[in-house]
Amino acid sequence: MSNRLVPGTAAPRLSVNKTYKLYIGGAFPRSESGRVYEITDSKGAFLANAAHASRKDVRDAVVAARKGFAGWSSATAYNRGQVLYRVAEMLEGRREQFIAEVMAQEGVQLKRATTLVEQTIDRWVWYAGWTDKIATVLGASNPVAGPYFSFTVPEPSGVVGILAPQDSSLLGLVSVLAPVIATGNTAVLVTSRARPLSAMTLAEVLATSDLPAGVVNILTGSPVELSPWLASHADVNGLDLTGAPEILQPELERSAANTVKRVLRAPASEPDWTRRPDLRRLRAFIEHKTVWHPVGV
Repeated sequence: MSNRLVPGTAAPRLSVNKTYKLYIGGAFPRSESGRVYEITDSKGAFLANAAHASRKDVRDAVVAARKGFAGWSSATAYNRGQVLYRVAEMLEGRREQFIAEVMAQEGVQLKRATTLVEQTIDRWVWYAGWTDKIATVLGASNPVAGPYFSFTVPEPSGVVGILAPQDSSLLGLVSVLAPVIATGNTAVLVTSRARPLSAMTLAEVLATSDLPAGVVNILTGSPVELSPWLASHADVNGLDLTGAPEILQPELERSAANTVKRVLRAPASEPDWTRRPDLRRLRAFIEHKTVWHPVGV
């Protein structure tokens, strides 16, 4: 806590420092472990405290994500798009707060932080717009030699574990999260350990938007500690290794293979998140179902 002088008195006032909790199943529980750690800015000054998630918290988040999957995946593509657009509206409403947090965590100037936040909101809208176009672009009507109709349609994989980028506290975070839920999956996201502030503010946005509970679950703490439990969890269907520690990536891939997960490998270095996205992340965690139907007479 820091001291501030109360107007009209000689006595200093202690400021109220925030302790961010986890975001699981639409609620904000403390970590089961009871642990917290300090978040500092780019110069080492104290910003806030964050919950230090444990293995049990990972399990709870996966249970919440699985519970939320049925409703989210069966919602119409139009409805999912409207919900995600509502999130973008609320991101816009907290624009100034996100700018201040990006400046503090990433050590960038106001102009650069403003650009990153604006691109983040635009990125979210971009993915929201894809929800009702995915089936058209990635599905197909298949030519067959016989009296049948044959259609291939994309479907979500299920629960996806995401290891968020370690450096890009907001734009990179949204760039890995938005395509997962836009395609109908639910997510368990482990934030950057050093820069989780924007992720938890995003959690507050999601909790007060129309996004159903369990669709997104956010854990703060150590990716080194938490990622093996995500990779080995039998009820996780996909794993995005973008923010995984390099030394752990081969082992995480082996653990994911034991339960036949879809794995999106980590890039050699953190990408330039300001570049225009493509369909790669929308394709990463979908399955293709082919349906045959006889032609009526």
